[in-house]
Amino acid sequence: MIIIISVTLLFIVLRFTVTLFNFISNPKLTRVNRHYTDLVSILIPARNEGGNILILLKSIHNQDYKDYEVIVYDDDSSDNTYKICSAFAAAHTNFRVIKGDKVPQGWLGKNHACYQLAKEAKGKYFLFLDADDVVNNHLINSAVHRMYINKLSLLSLFPNQLMQTTGEKVTVPLLHFLLLNLLPLRLVFLTKNAATATACGQFMLFDAAVYNENQWHELVKDKVVEDAEIMRLVKATSYNGEVLLANGMVSCRMYKTYKEAINGFSKNALAAFNYSIPGLLVYILLLIGGPMIILTTLNFNLIFFMGGLIILTRVMISLSSGQNALYNMILHPLQMINMVVIAFLSIQKHLTKTNEWKGRRV
Repeated sequence: MIIIISVTLLFIVLRFTVTLFNFISNPKLTRVNRHYTDLVSILIPARNEGGNILILLKSIHNQDYKDYEVIVYDDDSSDNTYKICSAFAAAHTNFRVIKGDKVPQGWLGKNHACYQLAKEAKGKYFLFLDADDVVNNHLINSAVHRMYINKLSLLSLFPNQLMQTTGEKVTVPLLHFLLLNLLPLRLVFLTKNAATATACGQFMLFDAAVYNENQWHELVKDKVVEDAEIMRLVKATSYNGEVLLANGMVSCRMYKTYKEAINGFSKNALAAFNYSIPGLLVYILLLIGGPMIILTTLNFNLIFFMGGLIILTRVMISLSSGQNALYNMILHPLQMINMVVIAFLSIQKHLTKTNEWKGRRV
């Protein structure tokens, strides 16, 4: 029992330390007033995004960077995605939409869509966005400025997450929770170690020349978590990559229901642990099982110490990611329960080879 408690407390302290480092180092994209004129190709893979895509297209049109082209790849949608994008493109000359083909064998749908988009792009920079993103003023100028000053080949941002339903609020905050208490984000740029690589496919800005030379999406054509895999390749090839929080300049509503969120996160959870089932299980046991054992000891000093670190961790992560700290503290037990559900489903889907997304096997 003493060993279990000691290991659990060490785990909590280490996670708190990482969170504190991220909070103090403040890894956010800084707003800049300098204006750039480089052509940015904004590339959007879209499959059955009729309910989201128009909001994104309008936000791009209304933001303050004007030297851009937008290409949407309709990835064999069965809804009105192509019709919506075509109508918008007809009224805006720097927008166009491509009707996609069937996905070739050996490719995953999104990776193939991004690969096709890059072939059509003409910009100095390739900016891949998800169809459920919303962009704001200062985003592109600030991101391009970051590419220049840090000589980046890839900049990835974790957008602010929009949540409206209770189902979203008990699941979606887990994204930043895992990110900010497991990895010091500054190390992604400061070290070449591929173990520190992560990225977010909701915002990936590439130096086009480096992208065309390496064809990143082709190299990860069969990878579920293609964003992190690309960042690993970028670092392994001695290019500079950086990951930051979006600082309110781009936001995303990933999922609209509890079921969507559970299915979406369970698609990626095991892949984030390099498909190591023991690794995921150990993490879940330390994250949830350990604190529950400490609660049963009725040692109020231990419980107070553990609870204080967990609460401070949630507050720092919430403030860094632009989320409501009070909600996340209150909903913490439900979020941890959903972490278990997501882990279980992720392992089950992997073992039974039934992992699907948007009607396709992944």
